[in-house]
Formats: sequence, C-alpha cells, structure tokens
Amino acid sequence: WKQALADIGATGKLTRPYRPQTNGKVERFNRTLADEWAYQRPYTSNDERTDALADFLHTYNHHRSHTALGGQPPISRVNNPAGQLARSGHP
Repeated sequence: WKQALADIGATGKLTRPYRPQTNGKVERFNRTLADEWAYQRPYTSNDERTDALADFLHTYNHHRSHTALGGQPPISRVNNPAGQLARSGHP
C-alpha cells in the first residue's frame, strides 16, 4: 500500500477503526458493496462473486449516479481516466 502511494506521489491517511464519524465515505462504500454486489444475489461460489466485482466496479464508477456528485458517476470527476486521453466518453 505504501509503495503504491509512493509510486503515484500520494500519501495515505489513516482513520480510527470503528469510527464511522471519521470514516464515513469508506463506511458508505462498504455498505454499497454489500447491498449492490456482495449480497445482491446468491452466488454459487466465492470465485463467482469475485468475478462479478469487475462489472460492479465499472457500473459504480462509470454509470451509477451519485448524489454527492450532482447525479454524475465518479468518472466524471477524473481529469484523465485511463484510455481517455485521445477521446471523450468512456470504454
């Protein structure tokens, strides 16, 4: 984790465990993961659930509207998303 942050010139910020007041965004994302991916439907195996994660993350980041972003998906806030340098839209 530290190396990945260093590679992009970022720093990490730790919050106190079990304190949703200081970790609200992560707590909300974890709830969204549970409601809209992990327990959305019954899976026959953990591998099947894991395979469904990539599709969920794409939908979450590129298509799902977010109230805090005025109804826009998170990708709308990224200046140069991967693969977007020469074209507009999303993959």
